[in-house]
Amino acid sequence: MDLKAHIRGIPDFPKPGIFFYDISTLLRHGPAWGEAVRQMAERVAPYRPDLLAGVESRGFLMAAPLACQLGCGFIMLRKRGKLPGATLGHDYALEYGSDRIEMQEDAVSPGDRVVIVDDLLATGGTLAAGAALLRAAGATVPAAAVLIELAFLEGRRRLDVPCEALLRYEQ
Repeated sequence: MDLKAHIRGIPDFPKPGIFFYDISTLLRHGPAWGEAVRQMAERVAPYRPDLLAGVESRGFLMAAPLACQLGCGFIMLRKRGKLPGATLGHDYALEYGSDRIEMQEDAVSPGDRVVIVDDLLATGGTLAAGAALLRAAGATVPAAAVLIELAFLEGRRRLDVPCEALLRYEQ
């Protein structure tokens, strides 16, 4: 199945000059969505995760069904102030400014194997920050996994773990 045929490209969104890869068209096509999850599971399983960490918000859409497929747990990595209870956070630099990613303090135990999952790898900053946060909590991060990689942005260079990408766009 050609999964790229189920990804809609939207020019000039969210601002002029940006070409947005819209996964909503994939999500609403049951057979294609099921095939994407199945293929992602094949790529992630060799890393033997105890947990998958989904990055807000479209990473949740990937990580939750993938965790069910793999029989492991799912945790959320969210923006500042979005999680109840005590949290751990990691501040990271953006092109213009900074941001913070957080998880619940008790989300991982030392030694847990956690694969970090998002819908898209662009510059790599958010995935790298998520991996740093997980490691600070004592987890081992053997890999990252994404549905789409924008290879021309070279985000993989910011990661210090293998990154499994189901679909790659060179331009």
